[in-house]
Parts: sequence; structure tokens; C-alpha cells
Amino acid sequence: MEKLAHIFRLGLKELTSLRHDSVLLLFMVYAFSVAIYMPASGSVIGVHNASVAIVDEDHSQVSRRLAEALQPPEFQPPVPIAYERIDQTLDDGEHTFVIDIPAGFQADLLAGREPAIQINVDATAMSQAFMGAGYIGRIFQRELAAYGSRGQAASQQPVALTSRALFNANLESGWFLAIIQIVNNITILAVLLTGTALLREREHGTLDHLLVLPLTALEIMLAKIGSNALVVVFCTWLSLELVVKKALGVPLAGSITLFLAVTALYLFACTALGIFLATLARSIPQFGLLSIPVIIPMLLLSGGSTPMESMPQWLQWVMHGSPSTHYVSLSTAILFRDAGPSVVWMNLAALTAIGLAFFFVALARFRRSLAA
Repeated sequence: MEKLAHIFRLGLKELTSLRHDSVLLLFMVYAFSVAIYMPASGSVIGVHNASVAIVDEDHSQVSRRLAEALQPPEFQPPVPIAYERIDQTLDDGEHTFVIDIPAGFQADLLAGREPAIQINVDATAMSQAFMGAGYIGRIFQRELAAYGSRGQAASQQPVALTSRALFNANLESGWFLAIIQIVNNITILAVLLTGTALLREREHGTLDHLLVLPLTALEIMLAKIGSNALVVVFCTWLSLELVVKKALGVPLAGSITLFLAVTALYLFACTALGIFLATLARSIPQFGLLSIPVIIPMLLLSGGSTPMESMPQWLQWVMHGSPSTHYVSLSTAILFRDAGPSVVWMNLAALTAIGLAFFFVALARFRRSLAA
């Protein structure tokens, strides 16, 4: 009980120190409000409002029908231009897509030949260029099939594909981005809060005061981890309720309580990592630089930005040793698919094992740094 009392009082000291750090408090408010709302509401992963120019050399019913098929919100109304302006339009970046419908296109189509449509793409706008070209191809195929249904073209489609989108029927990218932003901000804050708290005490000399008290390294470390984890979990809950559910209108099907419990487990691993990095650094600026090559791969390679399956096999094995990989999988499974502990127990076990490993390595390093 005495050790628990020590941890409790040290935790109160950490919370009091955080309360007087106005810059850090302001950053936390920003990280769990504006930094989540703006990307989720303003960023679009798919094709949206893409600019299109069209060179209609055929001036037929089919060419007009194809031009009219490109509609908002995916595409802007196509702008007619002359054939001679294709290269200049792309060089000047006026339009992302320039479509050239050749002369005699409708006649060749009705004659059973296979006429070609040229789609010129400005691939500097990589996301829209890659997806938009596929969108245009599917739209044109649909329109040509509908036009040819009066003849024999309809019989050339032996299979009809029906797609169903589960858990996000309208394919709203903002739903996923909101949760991933929370995950990323939790990772950043968990590492920075504990690391800067330890280094701030070392720079101000208060860590030496703690060492003359009947306290152990384990008590000091648990107090820092517990207090900072409590603050981040509370901010996460507020962000889910006020920003994600109310402001963004994202329907969360899963248990918020289970997600917060998993968040606390994830924070146990990340805060221990922050303490470990702080024992390697001698100042807060040095700690900030040391954190960059650790945090950035955790964010980019955790499966939130790029699916794990698209990475090289050796990199997948490496990233399975990162707590962020399992946390991203747990977050999406719990919040969107309403997965329970019986479904995600393997990720929970892996996250627990990684957290304990990080904790004991950080504790050993912290003890050595205190004795030095």
C-alpha cells in the first residue's frame, strides 16, 4: 500500500506539472480537436472535383453522351478544347484529364469495329490520376454498354458484378481518417509527454530531489506512465464523443469502453518507449530529434496509411513488433466492425507482450541512468 501511495502522489505531481504547462496543454487541445476535424472533413482520398477537358472530333450522339456522363462530385463539367491545345493544356496544369474522342468513333462503333478513346492524364496529381483514369474507363464502358443495348452489345456482357461495401456503405473516407488521426496523435503524445516530463525534471534538477526520497525507479516510472496515460485516455474519449461522433457524424458501431481499455494498454507500451528514448537523450531538443526516426515509421507503416499486405514480407514481420500496428488493427475492428475480445484477442495478446517488453527494457535503462 505504501508503494501505491507513492505512485499516487507522484502521479498527482505529474498532473500538476502538466496543468502549468500551457504550451503543452494547447497542443493537446489542438491534437484532439482541430488536427482530427480538418483532415477528416477536408481531405478526400478518392476522386473529387477533378478537372476534365475533352476534344470531340466526332461530334456525334455517342461523344456527347460520354461527355455528359462525367458529372460532379467526382468530375467537373468537361471543358471543350481544340486538338492542338492538348499538350499545352497538360503542360500548364489546367486540367488533370484530357479526353480525345476521334472522328468516326460512332460509325466505327456501330460497324462492330473497336475504336479507341485516348485519355491523357497529368500524373503529377498522383491520387486523382490513378483513380480517376479507372473511374473514367468504367463510366465510359457503362455508357457504351447502355448505348449498344439496342443492338447486340448487351449480349457481350455474360456476367454482372454486384459490389457491396460493408461497415461504410457510402465509402466515406473521412470516417477512417478521423480514427487514424486519433491513433497517430495518441502515438505522438504518448512518446513526447513522458519523454519531455522526464527530461524536464532532469534539466530542472527535480529528479535529483526524487532520488533522495525513499522512492524506487519503478515507482517513478509507473507514476509518469499512469498520469500521462490517464490524460491521453480522457482526451481520446472527449475527442471521440465531441469531434468524431458529433462534429463529423461518424457512426461508431463498437464499444467505446473496450476501445479506451485497448488505448490504455497501447499507452503503456508507447509511454515506456518515450521513457527509454529520454534516457538516451541529454536534452529535450535532442529527444525531439531522436523521436522522429522512431515515431514516423510507427505512423506510416502501421497499416493506417498503407495496407500491411502491400508492404514487402520482411517489413511486415518487422512492423508486427511495433505496438502501433496492432493498435490500428484493434481500433478499426472495435469501432467499425464491433469486434469483441473473443475476436481481437490475438492482437490484444501481442500488444500486451510488446508493452511488457518495452516496459522492462525502459525500466532497466532508467535504473542505469539514475545510477550513472
